[in-house]
Amino acid sequence: MLRLGVNIDHVATIRNARGTPWPDPLRAARIAEAAGADGITAHLREDRRHISDADIDALMANLTLPLNLEMAATAEMQAIALRHRPHAVCIVPEKREERTTEGGLDVAGNEAMLADYIAPLREAGSRVSLFIGHDPAQIEAAARIGAAVVELHTGAYCDLDTEGRHADRDAELAGLVEGARLADSLGLEVHAGHGLTFDTVGPIAAIPQIKELNIGHFLIAESVFIGLDGAIREMRRCMDQARR
Repeated sequence: MLRLGVNIDHVATIRNARGTPWPDPLRAARIAEAAGADGITAHLREDRRHISDADIDALMANLTLPLNLEMAATAEMQAIALRHRPHAVCIVPEKREERTTEGGLDVAGNEAMLADYIAPLREAGSRVSLFIGHDPAQIEAAARIGAAVVELHTGAYCDLDTEGRHADRDAELAGLVEGARLADSLGLEVHAGHGLTFDTVGPIAAIPQIKELNIGHFLIAESVFIGLDGAIREMRRCMDQARR
């Protein structure tokens, strides 16, 4: 079955807007589990703009679902991951000025550094995932350095759909399909995520090599109208329908 990882970053964004203890990301994670999520994703950014160190402490101490810790390839983040040893660590590119992650990691251009960086994480027992585009050079580099997983960036596909550029969207989707096939053929587990909605998730969920989708911002936004439980259950329904 295609797994759903629920990213709870933007529960923390709402909390931090007022500096209150609520809404609590851990409570959101528990609701996600009850609604059928298979895992929880949280991105501990260098500037701590949403998820905090205390959130990671609470999630690791209380979660029953696997935690996927997203983070930049910095010494500080490596030390945090090695201390907590989450189920999975997803290495993402990070710019302080960006609103959200804007593209995939350049694995091919930083192969030696990333190979050294992920080795201790693998030895600590965390599954290492690299958040990348569907460029074959990036996928092949991820396999060479020993990553267990690649997460394909679906942001461009979703943006093109929103803009009504359907021919370009379909070309981007075709690239994701080929990227998933290549990654799978190289022994990498394939995940995908970024920007997915009820309307855009179907064609991605239908790619047979993809084992997991990580979805966050849209679910938190939609929860304003139908509740977090309802948003997650509807996303699960869309995913399962596309997979069938």
